[in-house]
Amino acid sequence: MIGKVASHYKILEKLGGGGMGVVYKAENTRLKRTVVLKFLPPSLTSDREAKQRFIHEAQAASALQHNNICVVYDVDEADDGQMFISMECLEGETLKKKIELPANPISGPSRE
Repeated sequence: MIGKVASHYKILEKLGGGGMGVVYKAENTRLKRTVVLKFLPPSLTSDREAKQRFIHEAQAASALQHNNICVVYDVDEADDGQMFISMECLEGETLKKKIELPANPISGPSRE
């Protein structure tokens, strides 16, 4: 996907992925700003129920407004039928990294 264009977004790099989507950093070529695109996996593109859940996810997220939640700009579909959500690109630590336990967690008292 790197280098391809979906609607008016140029895909720059893959950021991650999971069961309900693959996330890329992209450039909005109209507004000249960096965004994040979350794509519904290709295997679910023809699944009407999965597409509806994806749209509901975008609607629910776009209704939220908080400093710790990225802004959802749009939900769209690429020429190949793959749906995606366009959202604010925030730099920093991932949630996964933030909640990682330390390598040597502090243990309880020893029994010496």
